[in-house]
Amino acid sequence: MRNASGNGFDSSDSFTVSGAAEGAARLHDIPPSITPSHGDDSHLLSRIASPADVKALAPDELAELCREIRATLLAYGHQHGGHIGSNLGMVEATVALHRVFDSPRDRIVFDVSHQSYVHKMLTGRAGAYMDPNRFGEVTGFTNPDESKHDQFVLGHTGTSISLACGLAKTRDMEGPNSGIGNVIAVIGDGSLSSGVAFEGLNNAAEQGGNLIIVFNDNEMSIAGDFGGMYGPLARLRASGGTAQPNLFNAFGLDYRYVEAGNDVSALVAAFEEVRDIDHPVVVHIHTLKGAGYDGEETHADRQTASASPVSFDSPTGVHPTDNVNHSEPWHSDHCNLSDHEPHEGQCEASHWQNPDAAIGKPDDPRKHYGKMAMAALEPRFAAEPGLVVISPATPGSNGITHEFRERAGAHYVDTGITESHAVAYAAGIARAGGTPVVATTASFFQRAYDQFFQEMSLNRSRVTVLDFLGGLSGSDNTHSGAYDVTMFSNIPGVTMLVPTSARDYLADLAWATAPAGSADAPAGPAVIRVPGEAILAAERDATLLPVTGGQIADRPQSASLPASASSASEGISAATVRGTVSVTAQHAGARHMLDWRVNQTGSQVAIIGLGNAYPLAEQTAAALSDDYGITATVIDPRQCTSLDSDVLESLRDGHQQVITLEDGQLEGGWGEKVTAYYANHHVSDGSRNPRVLNFGAAKEFTDRVSLGELNERYGLTVEQVTEAITRCF
Repeated sequence: MRNASGNGFDSSDSFTVSGAAEGAARLHDIPPSITPSHGDDSHLLSRIASPADVKALAPDELAELCREIRATLLAYGHQHGGHIGSNLGMVEATVALHRVFDSPRDRIVFDVSHQSYVHKMLTGRAGAYMDPNRFGEVTGFTNPDESKHDQFVLGHTGTSISLACGLAKTRDMEGPNSGIGNVIAVIGDGSLSSGVAFEGLNNAAEQGGNLIIVFNDNEMSIAGDFGGMYGPLARLRASGGTAQPNLFNAFGLDYRYVEAGNDVSALVAAFEEVRDIDHPVVVHIHTLKGAGYDGEETHADRQTASASPVSFDSPTGVHPTDNVNHSEPWHSDHCNLSDHEPHEGQCEASHWQNPDAAIGKPDDPRKHYGKMAMAALEPRFAAEPGLVVISPATPGSNGITHEFRERAGAHYVDTGITESHAVAYAAGIARAGGTPVVATTASFFQRAYDQFFQEMSLNRSRVTVLDFLGGLSGSDNTHSGAYDVTMFSNIPGVTMLVPTSARDYLADLAWATAPAGSADAPAGPAVIRVPGEAILAAERDATLLPVTGGQIADRPQSASLPASASSASEGISAATVRGTVSVTAQHAGARHMLDWRVNQTGSQVAIIGLGNAYPLAEQTAAALSDDYGITATVIDPRQCTSLDSDVLESLRDGHQQVITLEDGQLEGGWGEKVTAYYANHHVSDGSRNPRVLNFGAAKEFTDRVSLGELNERYGLTVEQVTEAITRCF
């Protein structure tokens, strides 16, 4: 809390830049609305085409520039949405950075880079935030393809110090010819919980030379801060930067503290003090997340897409807040506002603001299915003390609500932005006999790849992973989940379940989290890919499943296929082909969880739709029936860890084509395994070797391309799949 008390030994290498300085950007001076068009010279921001224009301003104009930027951000958030809270807190710091340093010769690396909107405004891209017709011109993160002032494409956390160390190392090795001046890493207190940030600090102290680490402390991660270091940081703030222990000093780093982190003049003075410094230094600035939000804003105000004026007693606009109570194990911020209603300060909703156009829309799949999973787990807490839900810092995005966390108590743990730790921590819980459930976004889980192999899989730890936002989506290139199947399904000992309905999703969750020793429990870790947009849409509109109408049998329907289509034909025994089944399937009573479900038995064509691509399988089958009189076999594989050889062998009779559909990377993915199966189990009768067509995503990064456009690009539409099928006859 901002009013936390603390004491300790004074540090000789600390100093404080105090209080409000002349001309500070006062939040209460923000005009009621400001949406200037680019090129309107009546506004300072319209005249900023590069950092040189920031340097050319008179000192007393910096406060006005900050006010205009803040008002522009507020209007932009209402109309477009985005990471508005973190940017509002960084307005003055970013203006001061470009006032003092000489980008791009001086290299500024923003950690995560979600707080780089102000940086983009000051480096020639202000029009993309002022003009609604241009909102799509820039990404939500830094990107060197946009500007020479952006150093890296970044969307994950903790790496800025390591990247800055690398830039500084090359500069120091090459000398004056390197073209690199000061190197500045900007990292927040939430990001500092990531282990790689500490590895960077360790390297920085040893490497030496010019390196400036701007530590943006707004007392918040995505949700509340989590970890033992946050108590000492609170004492540092309370003592003006003098308390011990000082974790930065402990690394051997110089340290400076700036209490007035939303005072542009104080920040300019602090950055001028460390410019061209000859050793690594941490400049700890105390800012207010969401600075400028009006907490009393009404729904009517929001509909105007304008920034409401704010009135604070503090001359800097940063005032004491006490809306975080660190006594709870999950660090409540006591803020139940939705993503449409963020406010200033320590508010989880301030992490991401949805545009006003999204008000009243139903939950997206992450929140919908996340809430569903938590509702299924919560009643078990009383009888299962070892059942623990673990979220590496992103609870709200995945439907782990404030109310659930309050009720869960110690059954919920936010580990901070620590995916690697979260998975290893879960493995420890499992080893002790507990039942851990780790929940976060598919792209974030990439950061824990080694822990999935070693601590989780090699040790056969009973860990359940809820994999959100897996598959294709319109996300930016740093948050795409198109690679999750290639990652999880190829780890030995992991069972990856891909449910296509809420019923299957909850059944998978119950099976994966069955208490240790249960007759039906899996023998190792299970990953459940949380259903996405296509599945949720089909659940809300059964006509999107024209074959079954969403009404499917309780158990797989493999037995409904002709008995003559047995895997023992042509001398290939079930024992021979069953080697592709994971170790989990060998557990007594668990086999049915890995059987594929045949929802329609037909001939000529078999369509296997994995997960989010399953509705497309039914829709394609309906089109084949309506337009060509073909009754296709339709299969829901339900998992992508292993192949159901019984079903694949049965398709040899009466099926000339087997079609696989997946909404993820095709190369190295699931569909190619079906192709490889038939290639590796070729039979002498050529008529019994069906042709396999795989549909899925190319191996590429995509950035904010709509899901519909991606499906068109990859041939994942009814028309394209149908055309490919009929062309082969």
